[in-house]
Amino acid sequence: MKDCNQCGKCCIKYGGGDLCATKEEIDLWEIFNPDIFEFVKGDEIWFDPKSGEKLSKCPFLEVEPKKNATAPNKYTCSIYLDRPEDCRHYPSLIAEMVRDECEMIEIVDLENYKKAQKKLDLLMQDSRPAGYS
Repeated sequence: MKDCNQCGKCCIKYGGGDLCATKEEIDLWEIFNPDIFEFVKGDEIWFDPKSGEKLSKCPFLEVEPKKNATAPNKYTCSIYLDRPEDCRHYPSLIAEMVRDECEMIEIVDLENYKKAQKKLDLLMQDSRPAGYS
């Protein structure tokens, strides 16, 4: 498994309507991160603060400036330390990464899902809640 190359596929795919935040996260944003909270409507996330319309992508996904014109886009999260748990826990399964065309997957990972899953679990251990399996 390769290191993340910041291709943004996961954030682009799930950054709109397929992403949730917990009530606790929303409450914390309201108190400590009003710049994030302004994109919350009720208990749902990523709404335009002016129009109230649901956004089709995460407002905190940013494209890094390119070093040269032919380089692929690299994406960053401007709320990385305060991102929703859904973001923190992704990816959770090798099959999910394959489905989403994650660029971290290598041929060797496809040959042995079980071994690749163990490697992924180790890689993601700091992002997942205690007792996750």
